[in-house]
Amino acid sequence: MKCRHCGSKLDFEFIDLVSSPPSNSFLKLDQLNKPEVYYPLKLFVCEKCLLVQVDEYKSSCDIFNNEYVYFSSYSKTWVEHAKNYVDMIVNRLKLNEYSQVMEIASNDGYLLQFFNEKNIPNIGIEPTANTANVAKKIGIEVIQEFFDSNIAKTLPKADLILGNNVLAHVPDINDFVGGLKITLKTTGTITMEFPHILNLIKYNQFDTIYHEHFSYFSLLAVKRIFESCKLKIYDVEELPTHGGSLRIYATHLENKILSLSSNIKRLIKKEMDANLHNLEGYKGFQKSADEVKYNLLEFLLKTKKDNKRVIAYGAAAKGNTLLNYCGIKKDFISFVSDISPYKQGLFLPGSHIPVCRPDKIKSEKPDFIIIIPWNLKDEIIKQNSYIRDWGGKFVIAIPIIEIF
Repeated sequence: MKCRHCGSKLDFEFIDLVSSPPSNSFLKLDQLNKPEVYYPLKLFVCEKCLLVQVDEYKSSCDIFNNEYVYFSSYSKTWVEHAKNYVDMIVNRLKLNEYSQVMEIASNDGYLLQFFNEKNIPNIGIEPTANTANVAKKIGIEVIQEFFDSNIAKTLPKADLILGNNVLAHVPDINDFVGGLKITLKTTGTITMEFPHILNLIKYNQFDTIYHEHFSYFSLLAVKRIFESCKLKIYDVEELPTHGGSLRIYATHLENKILSLSSNIKRLIKKEMDANLHNLEGYKGFQKSADEVKYNLLEFLLKTKKDNKRVIAYGAAAKGNTLLNYCGIKKDFISFVSDISPYKQGLFLPGSHIPVCRPDKIKSEKPDFIIIIPWNLKDEIIKQNSYIRDWGGKFVIAIPIIEIF
């Protein structure tokens, strides 16, 4: 296997989660007795450019098909994050009715709707038909394609190109970033948000590893990638989303108007203090993930022996990585509740745990609810606080088991 950015041979193994079905390949009832395809789930670190990556065992075209089940608008926290971003970036870049905004991986229009409200021209690039159709119904212009350098040549030049949690989903990272340069105006800005590898390591977030995430970034690594495509990162912010993310601001290397922020130097120092500039910082992660696995299984075994009932909340992709690596099935977790109607009635890949409506919680009265999307912990606890009425408790497994 070779590095998808620099082409170097990959010898350093970061973590081996063995194998699992793709995290968003939810099953229908008539599929439960049919063979299920599992793919290796192993990450490597490139010793030359420090990009953490998985091999492309399942193509992005197969993953992001017409029945993609993730719809961004079903998280109030995420929609609020999107609105705050739009308010901030419109003010920062002085965007108006003469500007052009482009979002790559625009999903169901969760973010572009706020540009519409401000009468700022925008367009979404989204490969999945079902999410794109939802966005079109609320008045958003969407091109249903994968973004790459060829598509970029056909698109209008943009003052702002944004992508939230899309950079990690790109198998050909050089072509993708090269496409950003093609369609960006001379003085335009690119913003990209992605989970920070520093937090993934620090907080044992191995459940954020799945097949549709081809790459995992430090600022050091993403800076090299952008510079190789003649783009410069001129600012960076640390965000609390998804357990700790980065938002980078980039522009053309030739653009002298936008000067470098001191945030870049500060964050690079932070990464170097954590040894992310060499392989030392990437050692020992397997052991940390295994500890999470053992502790969760110990908790579930105890609840089983005590005749306590356990369910989960949030049929998130990260949960499928966690459950499959731990070997957890429906004998330990009877069902998972999810607010999205696009997931209800389906079954989790691998574990075959059924996905049910949230109102089943009230009728079943479980003793424990494991919060799968721990990054939305506060929102989920607020929505389901009524379980306290019968003595129910919440549980998170990452970075350590907590019961509250």
